Amino acid sequence: MSRLAYFFVYLGMWLLSIQPLSRLYVLSDILYIIMYRIIRYRRSVVGRNLKKSFPEKSMKDLKIIEKRFYHYICDYMLESLKMLKMPVDELHQRMRFENTEEYLGMIEKYGGIVVMMPHYANFEWTIGMGMYMKQEDIPMQVYKPLKNPFVDRLFRDIRSRFGGYNVPKAETAKEVIKAKHAGKKLALGLVADQSPNSHGLHFWTTFLNQETAFMDGGERIARMMNYPVFYCELEKKKRGYCSARFVLMTEYPKNTAEGEITEMYARHVEQTILREPAYWFWSHKRWKYKRT
Repeated sequence: MSRLAYFFVYLGMWLLSIQPLSRLYVLSDILYIIMYRIIRYRRSVVGRNLKKSFPEKSMKDLKIIEKRFYHYICDYMLESLKMLKMPVDELHQRMRFENTEEYLGMIEKYGGIVVMMPHYANFEWTIGMGMYMKQEDIPMQVYKPLKNPFVDRLFRDIRSRFGGYNVPKAETAKEVIKAKHAGKKLALGLVADQSPNSHGLHFWTTFLNQETAFMDGGERIARMMNYPVFYCELEKKKRGYCSARFVLMTEYPKNTAEGEITEMYARHVEQTILREPAYWFWSHKRWKYKRT
C-alpha cells in the first residue's frame, strides 16, 4: 500500500469513526449480508470449527450460532474502528471494568501483573483498563505486527489512544525486563487463545472437544517475573456494551507446575465460550496443527 492509498484508507476510517455507533450498526447490518450471504467469508472454516466443537448440537442450533457470530464480527470491526475517535467518557459507559481494586493492588504489591484474555466480545475495548492505573504505570499490550507498515501503524495508534504501550510479540520479555529495571510498574495484556506458530507447539490440552495447542508465552513471562496472573472474563451485555471482570488465576506463578497456568487459562476460555458461543473468533483457523 502506497502512502497515498494509506491516506485515503485512513480518511475513510476517520470519517466512519466520527459517526455515532447507532449509525455504524446500520452499516454493520448491511456488512453482515455482504459477508455472510454474498462473499461467504470463511463460512466453511466457521462451520467446521463449530461442528467439531459442539458435536452434541443439531445443525439447526449450529446455524443459529453461526449467524449470530457473523452479526457479532461485523459489529466488532466497526466498534474497533470507532476507537479511533471514541471519547473517553463514552468508553467508560460502554466498557465496564469490575473489581479493578484487586488488579491495581497486585500491580502495587508486585510491580506488575499478567492479564490473559481471549478473542471474545469486544476485547479491543479492554485497552481502557489503563485509564484506571496510575499515570506513571504502564498498560503494556502484546501484539503481532502486521505486514503492511501503514496499516500496522494505524492499529498501533488506535490501541495506544488511552495510554496503552504496544509491544511486538517477539520483544515482550525484553520490554518487560527493561520496564522493571527502569522502576516502572506494569500490566501486561495478552490475547492468548490463537494458534501458536509451528515452532511454538509446546503446550497441548483438550479444548472444545479437540486436541489443541496453546501459546504459553504469558505463563513464561509470569513465572520469569513472578507476576500474578489474571484471566479477563469478558461478557457482552448487549449491542455496544461489554464488561470485564478480572479473575485471579494465581498470585504466585513460581509455585505452579509447568503448564499449569496455561491449562487454567484454557479452561477459563472454554467456560467463557460455552456460556455464549457466538462471541468468539470462530473464523480463526484455530486447529490447523495436529498433535503428533
